[in-house]
Order: sequence, then structure tokens, then C-alpha cells
Amino acid sequence: MNSKRKIITKALIVMALMVGALVLLPNLVAFGLTPADRPDIAPGGELRELILTIVNYFLGFLGLIAVIMVIYGGVTYVISAGNDEAVGKAKKIIMYALIGIVIILLSFVLVNAVLRAAE
Repeated sequence: MNSKRKIITKALIVMALMVGALVLLPNLVAFGLTPADRPDIAPGGELRELILTIVNYFLGFLGLIAVIMVIYGGVTYVISAGNDEAVGKAKKIIMYALIGIVIILLSFVLVNAVLRAAE
């Protein structure tokens, strides 16, 4: 049972990394254009926009993992069948995932506020 859980966890991690790469890479190609082709970006602002995009996608990816962990904790809670140890473990998973979501959201707000204010 424990080895199946490890295999499923590894498969979910690999799948999440693949989805993250598929979402991130096409958007990074857009920053290869010259400033004349992108009038919406001020000269010298390409690097700031690139960093902001990478950080936002990274935080979005972490948010996706946190939501998956909340779902995993909920499923663990449901299938615990009254086992006190499994219920406690599930509650911890849900609590830590929710704390992670709050930290990710605060990081998103802070990074965007700082980098947008520097323009």
C-alpha cells in the first residue's frame, strides 16, 4: 500500500512538472522579440517583465501543487475509515496545504507590488 502511494505521488509530481513546462515555455518565447516589436514594454523593461512572468508562473505552479495537496488530504480523510492516525495525518496535510496557499498568495501580491512599483 505504501509503495503504491509513493508511485502515485511521483507520477503526480512528474505530471505537474510537465504541465508547468508546457504552460511556461511558450510564453517565454514571446520575450525574444525586439523592443520595436513590443511597444507595450518600455526600453529596459524586458528583463523586469520576464522575471515577473517567471515568478508568476512559478507561484501559480506552486498554487496548483497546494490545491492538489488539499484534494489529496481530503481523499485521505475520507478513506481513513475512522482510523485516528490517518485522520490526524489528513488534517495536517490539509492544514499545511492551506497555509501554503496563503503564503503563495501573499508572495504573489508582494512580488507584483514591488516589481510594478519599480517601473
